Amino acid sequence: MNQQIQQLYTIAGKPERRIIGLMSGTSLDGLDVALCRISGSGSDTSVVLDRFATVPYDDDLKAEIRTIFAKSEIEFERLCLLNPYIGRLHGQMLLDCLRNWGVQPHTIDAVASHGQTVYHAPKSQHRHDKFPNATLQIGDGDHVAAVSGIVTFSDFRQKHIALGGEGAPLAVYGDYFMFSTAGENRILLNMGGIANFTYLPDDQDAGSVFTTDTGPGNTLLDAYARRFLDKAYDQDGQFAASGRINNRLLQALKSNSFFDAPFPKTTGPEVFNVHYVEEAQVRSQTTELVEADLMATLVQFSADTIADAIQRVIREHKTYKVYMSGGGMHNPVLTRAIEERLPHCTFGRTDELGINGDAKEAVLFAVLANESLAGGTTSFGGRQGVPTVSMGKISFPK
Repeated sequence: MNQQIQQLYTIAGKPERRIIGLMSGTSLDGLDVALCRISGSGSDTSVVLDRFATVPYDDDLKAEIRTIFAKSEIEFERLCLLNPYIGRLHGQMLLDCLRNWGVQPHTIDAVASHGQTVYHAPKSQHRHDKFPNATLQIGDGDHVAAVSGIVTFSDFRQKHIALGGEGAPLAVYGDYFMFSTAGENRILLNMGGIANFTYLPDDQDAGSVFTTDTGPGNTLLDAYARRFLDKAYDQDGQFAASGRINNRLLQALKSNSFFDAPFPKTTGPEVFNVHYVEEAQVRSQTTELVEADLMATLVQFSADTIADAIQRVIREHKTYKVYMSGGGMHNPVLTRAIEERLPHCTFGRTDELGINGDAKEAVLFAVLANESLAGGTTSFGGRQGVPTVSMGKISFPK
């Protein structure tokens, strides 16, 4: 048997595995690095988050990624160059975190690397009949493995697409394994660049669990913070709080077929971007709107579309707890607007469930790698968009 295959077999049989999850989302803030101890698999998965850090991207790297990010036409050579470059960079960022934590790389069993999404194109969005759903994450796993010296699982989204899904959101698997519990209807709301939630019924029926995107989370807010404030984001939503919501623009922003499409569904900055807002302003005759009012309206746009989506799954006479995660949970203007729209729900953060809300997505990919190693048997009912799969391509260090 190949020595490295033997190593995988040994890791899979361990009572507890140390797996590092790496995640960089559409906000381009940086690389989330989560060191997890994971035992069991499927509904018996147990996760302890030992360490977590976000390694910020510098301005030069953000600018490089934005030359190819969510654009239908790009310089192909730049994409080709960035694929290994980001993989090697993520591998080095991982090693830097381990050094800072005093952890030896040889004690880590596996890395789960999401990579950097640069384009997401579900069939409902690209509308080319002969082509399937598609998505692309760069930061090749072979380079992460070669630099870190650790077995690496990567490119998780392709198997989901291959078996009928849209490649996102993948939170349904980790959310169910980690957070489903009898007696409480839970909604795991993650607000990154794009917002999504997982519905976990109180009867723990895997066939009823699903995850869906809702539309913009922070992507428009951050884009206009860069434009208006020359900052990465609107700290505590202070600038938005100084403005007033413009209802004509709000209705124009909400006039998109995505919001009426059935669950589960996915989207991205390819749709919801500055151009989308500018077109909505033209249609609503609000091109002269003052900056603070525009920002206030964009916050309400995210809040309304999140709340509208959640309202489609909640039932009268039942109680629900919404557990928030992602950068949007730090924006009190956004979270307050969502809570006002969902008065029958109670709200908290995934921190209450033992997982730092900022680390949650990185942890989820560590759980997916663990499932590929030691699980992969949980059935989600064979539904379109929620296939039962083991995900992640395997890269050996040598």
